Amino acid sequence: MSDFSVEFRMPKGCPNCGNHMMKVSQAKQSDDGVFCTSCNTEVCAWDQAERILDETPRSESEQLIEDVINNKKPDSDDE
Repeated sequence: MSDFSVEFRMPKGCPNCGNHMMKVSQAKQSDDGVFCTSCNTEVCAWDQAERILDETPRSESEQLIEDVINNKKPDSDDE
């Protein structure tokens, strides 16, 4: 999967090793498996990962880390 996958950071760590870096296929179909980049454990399906990314409350510093790693533009209160 390494050639055709996308890495991203999840707010919840892998249940096996605690790593927050995950990978999913570039297609990102709802039933695609999300795997830990460290131990290759299947963590969940992509649709579950999207819900976790959207719904899990995070501290400001945790959110900034994820925004940078996941290549998101940080939210701005100035707009």
